[in-house]
Amino acid sequence: MRDRLSGRLDLTDLLGPDPAPTLPESLALRGDDVARDADVVCAVRGTPQVDRPVAGSSPPRGAAADILQAWREHGTKLTARLSGGYALAIVDAPRQCVFLAVDRFAIQTLCYHADQNTLAFSDRADCVQGYTDELDAQAIFDYLYFHMIPAPRTVFRQVCRLPAAHGLLVDRQGIRVLRHWPLQFDEQRRPSFDDARRDFRQLIRDSVAAETAGQPRVGAFLSGGTDSSTVAGMLCEVAGKPAPAYSIGFDAAGYDEMEYARLAARHFGCEHHEYYVTPEDLLASIPAVAQHHDQPFGNSSALPAYYCAKLARADGCTKMLAGDGGDELFGGNSRYAMQRVFEFYHSVPAGLRRLIEPMCGDDSLLRRIPGLRQATGYVRHSRVPMPDRLQSFNLLMQLGPGQVLATEFLARVDQEGPSKHMRTTWDECQAKSLINRMLAYDWRYTLADSDLPKVRGATQMAGIELGYPLLADRLTDFSMRLPADWKLRRFKLRWFFKEALRGFLPDEIITKKKKGFGLPFGVWATGHPALRGLAEDSLRSLATREIVRPDFLQRLIRDHLPNSPGYYGEMVWILMMLEQWLRGHDSPAPESTAGSAGKP
Repeated sequence: MRDRLSGRLDLTDLLGPDPAPTLPESLALRGDDVARDADVVCAVRGTPQVDRPVAGSSPPRGAAADILQAWREHGTKLTARLSGGYALAIVDAPRQCVFLAVDRFAIQTLCYHADQNTLAFSDRADCVQGYTDELDAQAIFDYLYFHMIPAPRTVFRQVCRLPAAHGLLVDRQGIRVLRHWPLQFDEQRRPSFDDARRDFRQLIRDSVAAETAGQPRVGAFLSGGTDSSTVAGMLCEVAGKPAPAYSIGFDAAGYDEMEYARLAARHFGCEHHEYYVTPEDLLASIPAVAQHHDQPFGNSSALPAYYCAKLARADGCTKMLAGDGGDELFGGNSRYAMQRVFEFYHSVPAGLRRLIEPMCGDDSLLRRIPGLRQATGYVRHSRVPMPDRLQSFNLLMQLGPGQVLATEFLARVDQEGPSKHMRTTWDECQAKSLINRMLAYDWRYTLADSDLPKVRGATQMAGIELGYPLLADRLTDFSMRLPADWKLRRFKLRWFFKEALRGFLPDEIITKKKKGFGLPFGVWATGHPALRGLAEDSLRSLATREIVRPDFLQRLIRDHLPNSPGYYGEMVWILMMLEQWLRGHDSPAPESTAGSAGKP
Protein backbone atom coordinates (compact mmCIF):
# COMPACT_ATOMS: atom_id res chain seq x y z
CA MET A 1 0.00 0.00 0.00
CA ARG A 2 1.05 3.58 -0.57
CA ASP A 3 2.93 5.72 1.91
CA ARG A 4 1.37 8.68 3.67
CA LEU A 5 1.97 12.07 2.04
CA SER A 6 2.72 14.47 4.86
CA GLY A 7 4.96 17.24 6.09
CA ARG A 8 5.24 20.18 8.44
CA LEU A 9 7.19 23.33 7.66
CA ASP A 10 8.15 26.40 9.65
CA LEU A 11 7.60 29.24 7.17
CA THR A 12 9.42 31.90 9.18
CA ASP A 13 12.81 31.36 7.59
CA LEU A 14 11.59 30.27 4.16
CA LEU A 15 9.46 33.40 3.65
CA GLY A 16 11.66 35.77 5.67
CA PRO A 17 13.87 38.63 4.47
CA ASP A 18 16.86 36.40 3.73
CA PRO A 19 17.37 36.66 -0.08
CA ALA A 20 18.94 33.19 -0.23
CA PRO A 21 17.07 30.91 2.17
CA THR A 22 17.83 27.22 2.38
CA LEU A 23 15.67 24.27 3.21
CA PRO A 24 15.57 23.70 6.96
CA GLU A 25 17.48 20.61 8.05
CA SER A 26 14.45 19.49 10.04
CA LEU A 27 12.23 19.41 6.96
CA ALA A 28 10.97 15.87 6.37
CA LEU A 29 8.47 15.16 3.59
CA ARG A 30 6.93 11.74 3.16
CA GLY A 31 5.25 10.28 0.10
CA ASP A 32 5.27 7.44 -2.39
CA ASP A 33 8.19 9.17 -4.06
CA VAL A 34 10.42 11.99 -2.79
CA ALA A 35 13.08 13.82 -4.80
CA ARG A 36 15.44 16.63 -3.84
CA ASP A 37 17.51 18.89 -6.04
CA ALA A 38 19.68 21.46 -4.28
CA ASP A 39 17.24 23.48 -2.17
CA VAL A 40 14.04 22.21 -3.80
CA VAL A 41 12.21 19.09 -2.65
CA CYS A 42 9.11 17.33 -4.01
CA ALA A 43 6.97 14.60 -2.44
CA VAL A 44 4.29 12.79 -4.42
CA ARG A 45 1.46 10.38 -3.70
CA GLY A 46 -0.27 8.50 -6.50
CA THR A 47 0.74 7.76 -10.07
CA PRO A 48 1.18 11.04 -11.97
CA GLN A 49 2.61 11.11 -15.46
CA VAL A 50 4.51 14.14 -16.72
CA ASP A 51 4.54 15.17 -20.37
CA ARG A 52 8.11 15.33 -21.64
CA PRO A 53 8.06 16.91 -25.12
CA VAL A 54 11.82 17.36 -25.41
CA ALA A 55 13.19 14.60 -27.67
CA GLY A 56 16.10 12.66 -26.30
CA SER A 57 15.61 13.83 -22.71
CA SER A 58 16.96 11.51 -20.09
CA PRO A 59 14.52 8.99 -18.63
CA PRO A 60 12.99 10.11 -15.34
CA ARG A 61 14.22 8.70 -12.07
CA GLY A 62 10.66 8.70 -10.78
CA ALA A 63 7.54 10.83 -10.65
CA ALA A 64 8.93 13.24 -8.05
CA ALA A 65 12.15 13.89 -10.00
CA ASP A 66 10.17 14.38 -13.20
CA ILE A 67 7.82 16.83 -11.46
CA LEU A 68 10.80 18.77 -10.11
CA GLN A 69 12.09 19.22 -13.64
CA ALA A 70 8.67 20.46 -14.79
CA TRP A 71 8.53 22.78 -11.76
CA ARG A 72 11.86 24.40 -12.69
CA GLU A 73 10.57 25.06 -16.21
CA HIS A 74 6.93 25.94 -15.61
CA GLY A 75 6.38 26.77 -11.93
CA THR A 76 2.79 26.34 -10.78
CA LYS A 77 1.71 25.80 -14.39
CA LEU A 78 3.36 22.37 -14.27
CA THR A 79 -0.07 20.92 -13.38
CA ALA A 80 -1.08 21.43 -17.02
CA ARG A 81 1.57 18.84 -17.86
CA LEU A 82 0.43 16.28 -15.28
CA SER A 83 -2.08 13.50 -15.75
CA GLY A 84 -3.32 10.67 -13.57
CA GLY A 85 -4.26 10.66 -9.90
CA TYR A 86 -1.85 12.55 -7.68
CA ALA A 87 -1.23 14.75 -4.69
CA LEU A 88 2.06 16.63 -4.54
CA ALA A 89 4.01 18.99 -2.32
CA ILE A 90 6.94 21.13 -3.48
CA VAL A 91 9.10 23.24 -1.18
CA ASP A 92 11.32 25.67 -3.12
CA ALA A 93 13.76 27.68 -1.02
CA PRO A 94 15.23 29.84 -3.86
CA ARG A 95 11.73 30.87 -4.97
CA GLN A 96 10.62 31.15 -1.34
CA CYS A 97 7.40 29.25 -1.83
CA VAL A 98 5.52 26.03 -1.17
CA PHE A 99 3.10 24.52 -3.67
CA LEU A 100 0.54 21.79 -3.00
CA ALA A 101 -1.81 20.33 -5.63
CA VAL A 102 -4.24 17.48 -6.30
CA ASP A 103 -5.51 16.00 -9.56
CA ARG A 104 -8.66 16.83 -11.51
CA PHE A 105 -11.01 14.67 -9.45
CA ALA A 106 -9.09 14.47 -6.15
CA ILE A 107 -8.40 10.80 -6.74
CA GLN A 108 -5.59 11.55 -4.32
CA THR A 109 -6.34 14.03 -1.53
CA LEU A 110 -4.39 16.61 0.41
CA CYS A 111 -5.42 18.39 3.61
CA TYR A 112 -3.56 21.27 5.20
CA HIS A 113 -3.28 23.97 7.81
CA ALA A 114 -1.61 27.19 6.71
CA ASP A 115 -0.95 30.46 8.51
CA GLN A 116 1.85 33.04 8.50
CA ASN A 117 4.18 30.81 10.49
CA THR A 118 3.39 27.19 9.71
CA LEU A 119 2.26 24.90 6.92
CA ALA A 120 1.31 21.34 7.80
CA PHE A 121 -0.28 18.88 5.39
CA SER A 122 -1.28 15.26 4.94
CA ASP A 123 -3.44 13.17 2.63
CA ARG A 124 -5.73 12.61 5.65
CA ALA A 125 -7.44 15.39 7.58
CA ASP A 126 -6.83 13.59 10.88
CA CYS A 127 -3.08 13.35 10.22
CA VAL A 128 -2.29 17.04 9.74
CA GLN A 129 0.22 17.49 12.54
CA GLY A 130 -0.93 19.63 15.43
CA TYR A 131 -4.29 20.74 14.03
CA THR A 132 -6.81 17.97 14.57
CA ASP A 133 -8.44 18.74 17.91
CA GLU A 134 -11.35 21.14 17.56
CA LEU A 135 -14.33 20.17 15.43
CA ASP A 136 -16.13 22.54 13.09
CA ALA A 137 -19.88 22.90 13.73
CA GLN A 138 -20.46 24.12 10.17
CA ALA A 139 -18.72 21.06 8.77
CA ILE A 140 -20.99 18.79 10.81
CA PHE A 141 -24.04 20.68 9.51
CA ASP A 142 -22.66 20.25 5.98
CA TYR A 143 -22.24 16.53 6.64
CA LEU A 144 -25.87 16.19 7.70
CA TYR A 145 -26.90 18.10 4.56
CA PHE A 146 -24.67 16.38 1.98
CA HIS A 147 -23.89 13.11 3.86
CA MET A 148 -20.23 14.02 3.42
CA ILE A 149 -18.19 17.19 3.98
CA PRO A 150 -17.38 18.93 0.70
CA ALA A 151 -13.99 20.58 0.32
CA PRO A 152 -12.51 22.94 1.34
CA ARG A 153 -13.88 22.27 4.81
CA THR A 154 -13.01 19.30 6.93
CA VAL A 155 -14.53 18.28 10.23
CA PHE A 156 -11.53 19.87 11.94
CA ARG A 157 -11.81 23.62 12.45
CA GLN A 158 -8.20 24.43 11.54
CA VAL A 159 -7.76 21.95 8.68
CA CYS A 160 -8.81 22.48 5.05
CA ARG A 161 -8.94 20.03 2.15
CA LEU A 162 -7.79 21.01 -1.32
CA PRO A 163 -10.75 20.83 -3.71
CA ALA A 164 -10.33 18.71 -6.83
CA ALA A 165 -8.26 20.39 -9.58
CA HIS A 166 -6.84 22.96 -7.16
CA GLY A 167 -3.46 23.91 -5.81
CA LEU A 168 -2.25 25.90 -2.80
CA LEU A 169 0.56 28.41 -3.24
CA VAL A 170 2.23 29.82 -0.13
CA ASP A 171 4.79 32.56 -0.76
CA ARG A 172 5.68 36.06 0.43
CA GLN A 173 2.50 37.40 -1.16
CA GLY A 174 0.32 35.24 1.06
CA ILE A 175 -1.71 32.03 0.84
CA ARG A 176 -3.70 31.40 -2.33
CA VAL A 177 -5.91 28.54 -3.51
CA LEU A 178 -5.78 28.26 -7.31
CA ARG A 179 -7.85 26.24 -9.80
CA HIS A 180 -5.39 24.63 -12.18
CA TRP A 181 -7.80 22.86 -14.58
CA PRO A 182 -10.44 25.06 -16.23
CA LEU A 183 -13.92 23.66 -16.81
CA GLN A 184 -14.05 24.38 -20.53
CA PHE A 185 -16.41 22.34 -22.71
CA ASP A 186 -16.23 22.46 -26.50
CA GLU A 187 -19.93 22.69 -27.33
CA GLN A 188 -19.51 23.55 -31.02
CA ARG A 189 -17.76 20.41 -32.28
CA ARG A 190 -19.88 17.90 -34.26
CA PRO A 191 -17.67 14.86 -34.82
CA SER A 192 -18.48 11.81 -36.92
CA PHE A 193 -20.26 9.26 -34.76
CA ASP A 194 -18.26 6.40 -36.24
CA ASP A 195 -14.95 8.16 -35.55
CA ALA A 196 -16.04 9.10 -32.03
CA ARG A 197 -17.16 5.53 -31.29
CA ARG A 198 -13.84 4.12 -32.49
CA ASP A 199 -11.83 6.63 -30.46
CA PHE A 200 -14.00 6.09 -27.39
CA ARG A 201 -13.57 2.34 -27.35
CA GLN A 202 -9.83 2.66 -27.90
CA LEU A 203 -9.51 5.19 -25.08
CA ILE A 204 -11.28 2.85 -22.66
CA ARG A 205 -9.10 -0.04 -23.72
CA ASP A 206 -5.92 2.03 -23.36
CA SER A 207 -6.99 3.25 -19.94
CA VAL A 208 -7.73 -0.25 -18.66
CA ALA A 209 -4.42 -1.48 -20.08
CA ALA A 210 -2.54 1.34 -18.33
CA GLU A 211 -4.20 0.53 -15.00
CA THR A 212 -3.24 -3.16 -15.24
CA ALA A 213 0.39 -2.67 -16.30
CA GLY A 214 2.79 -4.36 -13.91
CA GLN A 215 0.04 -5.87 -11.76
CA PRO A 216 0.00 -9.67 -11.36
CA ARG A 217 -3.75 -10.00 -10.78
CA VAL A 218 -6.30 -7.24 -11.38
CA GLY A 219 -10.02 -7.54 -10.68
CA ALA A 220 -13.03 -5.35 -11.33
CA PHE A 221 -16.03 -4.27 -9.29
CA LEU A 222 -19.09 -5.55 -11.15
CA SER A 223 -22.51 -4.22 -10.14
CA GLY A 224 -24.17 -5.11 -13.44
CA GLY A 225 -24.51 -1.49 -14.56
CA THR A 226 -23.10 -0.06 -17.76
CA ASP A 227 -19.93 1.40 -16.22
CA SER A 228 -18.76 -1.57 -14.19
CA SER A 229 -19.74 -3.98 -16.99
CA THR A 230 -17.73 -1.94 -19.50
CA VAL A 231 -14.64 -1.99 -17.28
CA ALA A 232 -14.98 -5.71 -16.51
CA GLY A 233 -15.48 -6.56 -20.17
CA MET A 234 -12.54 -4.47 -21.31
CA LEU A 235 -10.39 -6.02 -18.58
CA CYS A 236 -11.07 -9.47 -20.05
CA GLU A 237 -10.23 -8.16 -23.52
CA VAL A 238 -6.96 -6.57 -22.37
CA ALA A 239 -5.95 -9.63 -20.35
CA GLY A 240 -6.81 -11.99 -23.19
CA LYS A 241 -8.35 -14.37 -20.68
CA PRO A 242 -11.17 -14.48 -18.10
CA ALA A 243 -10.54 -11.66 -15.64
CA PRO A 244 -11.79 -11.73 -12.03
CA ALA A 245 -14.90 -9.69 -11.32
CA TYR A 246 -16.52 -9.21 -7.92
CA SER A 247 -20.16 -8.53 -7.16
CA ILE A 248 -22.18 -7.79 -4.04
CA GLY A 249 -25.76 -8.91 -3.50
CA PHE A 250 -28.43 -8.29 -0.86
CA ASP A 251 -31.14 -10.68 0.19
CA ALA A 252 -33.73 -7.91 0.24
CA ALA A 253 -36.53 -7.27 -2.25
CA GLY A 254 -35.77 -4.37 -4.60
CA TYR A 255 -32.11 -4.04 -3.63
CA ASP A 256 -30.44 -6.98 -5.36
CA GLU A 257 -29.27 -6.80 -8.98
CA MET A 258 -26.97 -9.80 -9.02
CA GLU A 259 -28.80 -11.15 -12.08
CA TYR A 260 -27.34 -8.32 -14.17
CA ALA A 261 -23.86 -8.88 -12.79
CA ARG A 262 -24.15 -12.55 -13.69
CA LEU A 263 -25.39 -11.65 -17.15
CA ALA A 264 -22.38 -9.38 -17.74
CA ALA A 265 -19.99 -11.99 -16.35
CA ARG A 266 -21.35 -14.67 -18.69
CA HIS A 267 -21.27 -12.31 -21.66
CA PHE A 268 -17.60 -11.41 -21.20
CA GLY A 269 -16.46 -14.71 -19.75
CA CYS A 270 -15.39 -13.19 -16.43
CA GLU A 271 -14.11 -15.23 -13.54
CA HIS A 272 -17.07 -14.21 -11.41
CA HIS A 273 -17.12 -14.04 -7.61
CA GLU A 274 -20.20 -13.17 -5.58
CA TYR A 275 -20.77 -12.19 -1.98
CA TYR A 276 -24.07 -11.53 -0.26
CA VAL A 277 -23.80 -8.94 2.50
CA THR A 278 -25.87 -9.77 5.59
CA PRO A 279 -27.08 -7.80 8.62
CA GLU A 280 -24.38 -9.62 10.60
CA ASP A 281 -21.77 -8.16 8.25
CA LEU A 282 -23.05 -4.70 9.03
CA LEU A 283 -22.83 -5.35 12.74
CA ALA A 284 -19.26 -6.56 12.39
CA SER A 285 -17.99 -3.70 10.22
CA ILE A 286 -20.00 -0.50 10.77
CA PRO A 287 -17.68 0.88 13.51
CA ALA A 288 -14.53 0.00 11.54
CA VAL A 289 -15.82 1.50 8.27
CA ALA A 290 -17.00 4.69 10.01
CA GLN A 291 -13.74 5.15 11.88
CA HIS A 292 -11.49 4.36 8.92
CA HIS A 293 -12.42 7.63 7.22
CA ASP A 294 -10.60 10.77 8.24
CA GLN A 295 -13.89 12.57 8.87
CA PRO A 296 -17.58 11.64 9.07
CA PHE A 297 -18.72 9.96 5.85
CA GLY A 298 -22.30 8.87 5.21
CA ASN A 299 -22.26 7.12 1.82
CA SER A 300 -23.82 3.76 2.78
CA SER A 301 -22.36 2.04 -0.28
CA ALA A 302 -18.96 2.21 1.42
CA LEU A 303 -19.74 -0.92 3.39
CA PRO A 304 -20.68 -3.25 0.51
CA ALA A 305 -17.76 -1.82 -1.48
CA TYR A 306 -15.49 -2.84 1.38
CA TYR A 307 -16.77 -6.43 1.34
CA CYS A 308 -16.28 -6.53 -2.41
CA ALA A 309 -12.67 -5.34 -2.11
CA LYS A 310 -12.06 -7.68 0.81
CA LEU A 311 -13.24 -10.63 -1.28
CA ALA A 312 -10.90 -9.64 -4.12
CA ARG A 313 -7.94 -9.25 -1.77
CA ALA A 314 -8.53 -12.70 -0.28
CA ASP A 315 -8.66 -14.06 -3.82
CA GLY A 316 -5.17 -12.82 -4.56
CA CYS A 317 -5.93 -9.60 -6.46
CA THR A 318 -3.39 -6.82 -6.09
CA LYS A 319 -5.57 -4.13 -7.66
CA MET A 320 -9.24 -3.41 -8.34
CA LEU A 321 -10.74 -1.34 -11.14
CA ALA A 322 -13.85 0.71 -10.39
CA GLY A 323 -16.35 2.01 -12.94
CA ASP A 324 -16.87 5.40 -11.33
CA GLY A 325 -17.10 8.34 -13.71
CA GLY A 326 -19.20 7.07 -16.60
CA ASP A 327 -22.41 8.67 -15.35
CA GLU A 328 -20.75 11.98 -14.55
CA LEU A 329 -18.75 12.26 -17.78
CA PHE A 330 -21.36 11.03 -20.23
CA GLY A 331 -24.72 11.96 -18.68
CA GLY A 332 -26.04 8.87 -16.93
CA ASN A 333 -27.82 10.07 -13.78
CA SER A 334 -31.62 10.20 -13.86
CA ARG A 335 -31.69 13.68 -12.34
CA TYR A 336 -30.19 15.06 -15.56
CA ALA A 337 -33.35 14.14 -17.47
CA MET A 338 -35.56 15.31 -14.59
CA GLN A 339 -33.93 18.75 -14.55
CA ARG A 340 -34.50 19.07 -18.28
CA VAL A 341 -38.21 18.51 -17.59
CA PHE A 342 -38.16 21.32 -15.04
CA GLU A 343 -36.25 23.62 -17.42
CA PHE A 344 -39.05 23.34 -20.00
CA TYR A 345 -41.22 25.41 -17.69
CA HIS A 346 -39.01 28.43 -18.36
CA SER A 347 -39.92 28.29 -22.07
CA VAL A 348 -43.55 29.04 -21.14
CA PRO A 349 -44.35 32.72 -21.93
CA ALA A 350 -43.73 34.95 -18.92
CA GLY A 351 -47.28 36.29 -18.96
CA LEU A 352 -48.75 32.81 -18.70
CA ARG A 353 -46.36 31.93 -15.90
CA ARG A 354 -47.48 34.99 -13.95
CA LEU A 355 -51.07 33.72 -14.19
CA ILE A 356 -50.17 30.17 -13.16
CA GLU A 357 -47.79 30.74 -10.27
CA PRO A 358 -50.21 32.38 -7.77
CA MET A 359 -52.38 29.24 -8.02
CA CYS A 360 -49.51 26.97 -6.97
CA GLY A 361 -48.68 28.30 -3.51
CA ASP A 362 -48.81 26.35 -0.26
CA ASP A 363 -52.39 27.44 0.45
CA SER A 364 -53.74 26.82 -3.04
CA LEU A 365 -56.93 24.76 -3.24
CA LEU A 366 -55.51 23.12 -6.37
CA ARG A 367 -52.98 21.28 -4.20
CA ARG A 368 -55.87 19.34 -2.65
CA ILE A 369 -57.07 17.96 -5.98
CA PRO A 370 -55.46 14.69 -7.16
CA GLY A 371 -53.56 15.24 -10.40
CA LEU A 372 -53.47 19.00 -10.01
CA ARG A 373 -51.34 18.61 -6.89
CA GLN A 374 -48.60 17.09 -9.06
CA ALA A 375 -48.98 19.90 -11.60
CA THR A 376 -48.61 22.59 -8.95
CA GLY A 377 -45.62 20.72 -7.55
CA TYR A 378 -44.01 20.80 -10.99
CA VAL A 379 -44.44 24.58 -11.16
CA ARG A 380 -43.12 25.08 -7.64
CA HIS A 381 -39.98 23.03 -8.28
CA SER A 382 -39.39 24.53 -11.72
CA ARG A 383 -39.30 28.01 -10.23
CA VAL A 384 -36.39 27.11 -7.93
CA PRO A 385 -33.17 28.24 -9.65
CA MET A 386 -30.27 25.92 -10.33
CA PRO A 387 -28.37 24.52 -8.52
CA ASP A 388 -30.68 24.88 -5.48
CA ARG A 389 -33.28 22.82 -7.33
CA LEU A 390 -30.96 19.79 -7.18
CA GLN A 391 -31.48 19.75 -3.41
CA SER A 392 -35.25 20.38 -3.45
CA PHE A 393 -35.81 17.09 -1.64
CA ASN A 394 -32.81 17.28 0.66
CA LEU A 395 -33.48 15.01 3.64
CA LEU A 396 -32.34 17.44 6.35
CA MET A 397 -34.25 20.36 4.88
CA GLN A 398 -37.40 18.29 4.32
CA LEU A 399 -37.38 17.27 7.98
CA GLY A 400 -36.52 20.82 9.05
CA PRO A 401 -33.19 21.74 10.69
CA GLY A 402 -35.03 23.20 13.67
CA GLN A 403 -36.84 19.90 14.23
CA VAL A 404 -33.65 17.85 13.90
CA LEU A 405 -30.83 19.87 15.42
CA ALA A 406 -30.27 21.22 18.91
CA THR A 407 -31.04 24.93 19.25
CA GLU A 408 -27.58 25.80 20.55
CA PHE A 409 -25.86 23.89 17.76
CA LEU A 410 -28.05 25.44 15.08
CA ALA A 411 -27.23 28.92 16.36
CA ARG A 412 -23.54 28.30 15.60
CA VAL A 413 -23.97 27.43 11.92
CA ASP A 414 -25.02 29.13 8.71
CA GLN A 415 -28.00 27.17 7.39
CA GLU A 416 -27.46 28.80 4.00
CA GLY A 417 -23.85 27.60 3.93
CA PRO A 418 -24.48 24.53 1.74
CA SER A 419 -26.51 26.58 -0.76
CA LYS A 420 -23.77 29.21 -0.98
CA HIS A 421 -21.21 26.46 -1.55
CA MET A 422 -23.31 24.89 -4.32
CA ARG A 423 -23.89 28.22 -6.09
CA THR A 424 -20.16 29.00 -6.07
CA THR A 425 -19.43 25.56 -7.50
CA TRP A 426 -22.19 25.93 -10.11
CA ASP A 427 -20.79 29.27 -11.26
CA GLU A 428 -17.32 27.82 -11.84
CA CYS A 429 -18.54 26.18 -15.03
CA GLN A 430 -19.65 28.59 -17.76
CA ALA A 431 -20.92 26.00 -20.26
CA LYS A 432 -24.06 27.03 -22.13
CA SER A 433 -25.76 23.64 -21.94
CA LEU A 434 -27.56 22.54 -18.80
CA ILE A 435 -26.20 18.99 -19.04
CA ASN A 436 -22.54 20.06 -19.04
CA ARG A 437 -23.06 22.38 -16.10
CA MET A 438 -24.70 19.54 -14.15
CA LEU A 439 -21.83 17.22 -15.06
CA ALA A 440 -19.21 19.69 -13.84
CA TYR A 441 -21.22 20.17 -10.64
CA ASP A 442 -21.28 16.41 -10.08
CA TRP A 443 -17.55 16.10 -10.65
CA ARG A 444 -17.24 18.00 -7.39
CA TYR A 445 -20.04 16.65 -5.21
CA THR A 446 -20.75 13.17 -6.56
CA LEU A 447 -17.25 12.12 -7.60
CA ALA A 448 -14.54 14.00 -5.70
CA ASP A 449 -16.35 14.32 -2.37
CA SER A 450 -18.51 11.18 -2.26
CA ASP A 451 -18.06 8.27 -4.65
CA LEU A 452 -14.27 8.34 -4.93
CA PRO A 453 -13.71 8.53 -1.14
CA LYS A 454 -16.18 5.63 -0.80
CA VAL A 455 -14.23 3.28 -3.06
CA ARG A 456 -10.85 4.61 -1.96
CA GLY A 457 -11.71 3.96 1.69
CA ALA A 458 -13.06 0.49 0.93
CA THR A 459 -9.96 -0.62 -0.94
CA GLN A 460 -7.60 0.92 1.61
CA MET A 461 -9.32 -1.02 4.38
CA ALA A 462 -9.03 -4.21 2.35
CA GLY A 463 -5.35 -3.57 1.59
CA ILE A 464 -5.63 -3.46 -2.21
CA GLU A 465 -4.69 -0.93 -4.90
CA LEU A 466 -7.35 0.92 -6.89
CA GLY A 467 -7.79 2.38 -10.36
CA TYR A 468 -10.51 4.43 -12.07
CA PRO A 469 -10.04 3.79 -15.81
CA LEU A 470 -13.13 5.82 -16.82
CA LEU A 471 -11.62 8.91 -15.17
CA ALA A 472 -8.44 8.89 -17.26
CA ASP A 473 -7.55 12.41 -18.37
CA ARG A 474 -7.79 11.55 -22.07
CA LEU A 475 -11.28 10.12 -21.57
CA THR A 476 -12.30 13.20 -19.62
CA ASP A 477 -10.98 15.48 -22.36
CA PHE A 478 -12.83 13.36 -24.92
CA SER A 479 -16.10 13.71 -23.01
CA MET A 480 -15.71 17.50 -22.86
CA ARG A 481 -15.51 17.63 -26.67
CA LEU A 482 -18.68 15.60 -27.25
CA PRO A 483 -21.85 17.44 -28.30
CA ALA A 484 -24.10 18.11 -25.33
CA ASP A 485 -27.04 16.31 -26.98
CA TRP A 486 -24.91 13.16 -27.26
CA LYS A 487 -24.89 12.98 -23.47
CA LEU A 488 -28.57 13.71 -22.92
CA ARG A 489 -30.62 13.24 -26.09
CA ARG A 490 -34.06 14.58 -25.29
CA PHE A 491 -34.64 12.49 -22.16
CA LYS A 492 -32.37 9.58 -23.05
CA LEU A 493 -29.44 9.37 -20.68
CA ARG A 494 -25.84 8.85 -21.86
CA TRP A 495 -26.95 8.34 -25.45
CA PHE A 496 -23.46 8.26 -26.95
CA PHE A 497 -21.98 6.00 -24.29
CA LYS A 498 -24.64 3.36 -24.84
CA GLU A 499 -24.72 3.58 -28.62
CA ALA A 500 -20.93 3.51 -28.86
CA LEU A 501 -20.83 0.33 -26.77
CA ARG A 502 -23.79 -1.36 -28.43
CA GLY A 503 -22.57 -4.77 -29.53
CA PHE A 504 -19.90 -4.76 -26.84
CA LEU A 505 -22.27 -4.61 -23.88
CA PRO A 506 -25.29 -6.92 -23.67
CA ASP A 507 -28.51 -5.14 -24.68
CA GLU A 508 -30.03 -5.97 -21.29
CA ILE A 509 -27.25 -4.01 -19.57
CA ILE A 510 -27.69 -1.03 -21.90
CA THR A 511 -31.42 -0.77 -21.19
CA LYS A 512 -31.42 -1.47 -17.43
CA LYS A 513 -31.72 1.19 -14.76
CA LYS A 514 -28.63 1.76 -12.64
CA LYS A 515 -28.65 0.80 -8.96
CA GLY A 516 -25.09 0.11 -7.84
CA PHE A 517 -24.34 -1.41 -4.46
CA GLY A 518 -27.25 0.20 -2.58
CA LEU A 519 -27.62 -0.90 1.04
CA PRO A 520 -31.00 -1.99 2.50
CA PHE A 521 -30.06 -0.70 5.94
CA GLY A 522 -33.45 0.71 6.91
CA VAL A 523 -35.26 -2.49 5.95
CA TRP A 524 -32.79 -4.64 7.86
CA ALA A 525 -32.72 -2.37 10.92
CA THR A 526 -36.46 -2.80 11.40
CA GLY A 527 -36.29 -6.61 11.31
CA HIS A 528 -32.91 -7.45 12.84
CA PRO A 529 -32.86 -6.82 16.63
CA ALA A 530 -29.07 -6.63 16.97
CA LEU A 531 -28.69 -4.18 14.08
CA ARG A 532 -31.50 -2.07 15.42
CA GLY A 533 -29.78 -2.21 18.81
CA LEU A 534 -26.55 -0.84 17.31
CA ALA A 535 -28.49 1.99 15.71
CA GLU A 536 -30.36 2.81 18.92
CA ASP A 537 -27.18 2.72 21.00
CA SER A 538 -25.45 5.05 18.53
CA LEU A 539 -28.30 7.53 18.52
CA ARG A 540 -28.62 7.51 22.33
CA SER A 541 -24.94 8.37 22.57
CA LEU A 542 -25.26 11.06 19.88
CA ALA A 543 -28.13 12.61 21.86
CA THR A 544 -25.66 13.54 24.62
CA ARG A 545 -23.41 15.56 22.29
CA GLU A 546 -25.78 18.54 21.91
CA ILE A 547 -25.82 18.30 18.12
CA VAL A 548 -29.15 16.57 17.41
CA ARG A 549 -32.36 17.01 19.40
CA PRO A 550 -32.95 14.01 21.70
CA ASP A 551 -36.71 14.14 21.06
CA PHE A 552 -36.12 13.91 17.30
CA LEU A 553 -33.86 10.88 17.76
CA GLN A 554 -36.54 9.17 19.86
CA ARG A 555 -39.22 9.79 17.23
CA LEU A 556 -36.85 8.71 14.47
CA ILE A 557 -36.25 5.27 15.97
CA ARG A 558 -39.68 4.74 17.57
CA ASP A 559 -42.02 6.05 14.87
CA HIS A 560 -40.39 7.14 11.61
CA LEU A 561 -38.05 4.22 10.90
CA PRO A 562 -40.70 1.45 11.32
CA ASN A 563 -43.22 3.37 9.19
CA SER A 564 -40.86 4.27 6.30
CA PRO A 565 -37.62 2.27 6.60
CA GLY A 566 -36.40 3.09 3.10
CA TYR A 567 -36.75 6.86 3.63
CA TYR A 568 -35.85 7.32 7.29
CA GLY A 569 -33.23 4.56 7.25
CA GLU A 570 -30.96 7.02 5.44
CA MET A 571 -31.20 9.53 8.29
CA VAL A 572 -30.57 6.82 10.88
CA TRP A 573 -27.53 5.70 8.88
CA ILE A 574 -25.87 9.12 8.59
CA LEU A 575 -26.48 9.87 12.28
CA MET A 576 -25.18 6.45 13.33
CA MET A 577 -22.05 6.84 11.19
CA LEU A 578 -21.46 10.31 12.67
CA GLU A 579 -21.60 8.92 16.19
CA GLN A 580 -19.40 5.96 15.32
CA TRP A 581 -16.81 8.28 13.81
CA LEU A 582 -16.91 10.57 16.86
CA ARG A 583 -16.39 7.59 19.15
CA GLY A 584 -13.38 6.44 17.20
CA HIS A 585 -11.76 9.86 17.23
CA ASP A 586 -12.73 10.78 20.79
CA SER A 587 -13.63 14.23 19.55
CA PRO A 588 -14.51 17.30 21.65
CA ALA A 589 -17.61 19.40 21.13
CA PRO A 590 -17.65 21.29 17.80
CA GLU A 591 -16.74 24.96 17.60
CA SER A 592 -18.49 27.43 15.32
CA THR A 593 -16.68 28.66 12.21
CA ALA A 594 -19.68 29.47 10.02
CA GLY A 595 -18.51 31.44 7.03
CA SER A 596 -14.82 31.25 7.93
CA ALA A 597 -13.59 28.40 5.75
CA GLY A 598 -11.80 28.95 2.44
CA LYS A 599 -13.89 29.47 -0.68
CA PRO A 600 -14.91 26.29 -2.52
